[in-house]
Amino acid sequence: MSFRERCEVTEAEDRKPRSDEARYDPEITSEFAIPAGLDVPRTVGEAETTSEFTVPKGLHTPEPPSAEPEGSAFSLPSTYSAEDSLVAFTPATGVPLVSLIKDAPWQDRMRTMLRMPVAERPAPEQVQREEEGGPAVPRVLDLTLRIGELLLAGGEGAEDVEAAMFAVCRSYGLDRCEPNVTFTLLSISHQPSLVEDPVTASRTVRRRGTDYTRLAAVFRLVDDLTDPETHVSLEEAYRRLAEIRRNRHPYPGWALTLAGGLLAGAASVLVGGDLIVFVAAAVGAMLGDRLAWLCAGRGLPEFYQFTVAAMPPAAIGVAFALAHVDVKAAAVVTGGLFALLPGRALVAGVQDGLTGFYITAAARLLEVLYFFVGIVAGVLVVLYFGVKIGGKLNPDAALIINERPLIQIAASMLLSLTFAVLLQQERSTVLWVTLNGGVAWTVYGAMHYVADISPVASTAVAAGLVGLFGQLLSRYRFASALPYTTAAIGPLLPGSATYFGLLSMAQNEVDKGLVSLANAASLAMAIAIGVNLGSEIFRLFLRVGSAGKRRAAKRTRGF
Repeated sequence: MSFRERCEVTEAEDRKPRSDEARYDPEITSEFAIPAGLDVPRTVGEAETTSEFTVPKGLHTPEPPSAEPEGSAFSLPSTYSAEDSLVAFTPATGVPLVSLIKDAPWQDRMRTMLRMPVAERPAPEQVQREEEGGPAVPRVLDLTLRIGELLLAGGEGAEDVEAAMFAVCRSYGLDRCEPNVTFTLLSISHQPSLVEDPVTASRTVRRRGTDYTRLAAVFRLVDDLTDPETHVSLEEAYRRLAEIRRNRHPYPGWALTLAGGLLAGAASVLVGGDLIVFVAAAVGAMLGDRLAWLCAGRGLPEFYQFTVAAMPPAAIGVAFALAHVDVKAAAVVTGGLFALLPGRALVAGVQDGLTGFYITAAARLLEVLYFFVGIVAGVLVVLYFGVKIGGKLNPDAALIINERPLIQIAASMLLSLTFAVLLQQERSTVLWVTLNGGVAWTVYGAMHYVADISPVASTAVAAGLVGLFGQLLSRYRFASALPYTTAAIGPLLPGSATYFGLLSMAQNEVDKGLVSLANAASLAMAIAIGVNLGSEIFRLFLRVGSAGKRRAAKRTRGF
């Protein structure tokens, strides 16, 4: 090849694009390498940087302390110091033992345990024999709730309902049970042990009905469940409970209507009425009862039933005033009010408040207030129109009551008897409650009319004796105290004070009417507190356990 040809080949090779190998420089290893003139001098002994996520020097954070090793939940915490600890819960002499006498009624034994702290309650002494595999906890709780529902719907106090539920659970060997009762809701919780989940059940009370025969049957069932000599299986208890629910009322409907009329007539005699007033008040009360039943059949609430039932007696009283008949028209209206005043709900509401069930007490007293407003509305409408058309009714007639001791005592006993029939009591209890009502009015008359003591104080003392004797009779017959106390307070109800307060308001004498209504409210509270105080006095002297039982009565301390 000539020189010229070699030069052409060289030029052609120079015009070719260079490959990567041709551009490779062993000095440069990356396009991110720092140029030679910008190199940072490296300290002697400095370690090579191996990652871009390495924390620079001077920014190292101290390592967190190692976590405590996992231990038991019962181990003392690391911050615990014996020097700064609280005083030991158990005193040096030990926790005093609370013993319960076996012969005491189950109501008092269960009430004592409910009022003491859970940690101090004695272990349950199983009464009913345990079935194979242990008691069926859900079925026992369901039976307990059904029994509590019947008691609460029948008007029993919240504390007595809780005591009955507690007794049923303990009779089947369920410890650590906590019943809870409000106005319409029942619940109970059972915790098998400290490491197991609790079992909770609840039941709502939808309907309420006054039937003291059913109430007494439920008390007998609970008494048999708590009796160590009587074995009642769960199936037998369910069967008896179903029979109690299906039990018919002891008195027919016509007997209840007649009893309401006789009650109003007897009440009119208590405030000075004669035979004509007795008949007129009885007719007015029976008409009001039939109208109330008609409204109930149409589905109207109880508020309107009370409003309608209060109108016929007031209308008859106004008719007597318009006809200028020489009778005590005010006694006719007063007698009709006696048959409507909710004394049973009032006593139960105040009793719940005094025993610490404030939610249930507030609900029951609010129910009483609604019923009372319904009665006021019905009577005020009739009295207002009666005054407008010329009816002359004298509010000062309240001060003129003829003192007829024997007739008034007989009328008070008839009132208590008919009230017991309206409450659907057992026939065996009617005589006792009739005598109790006669004693109540005798004490009230002796204190108010003879000794000239204020009506509020006289009512409180008479109601206290009613509660005392009611508790005595209930303990003698191992039953509820309600059938022996509720009907007996009937003669003490403030019917006349209520009527004359409404009459004064209808005649535009508002101040005078409010004073009379306040007097009626004071009498009602005296009745409720007196009944509860008499019951508590009886329990105070009833031997229920050791000296430690008095600590159990401290339900709340106020701090």
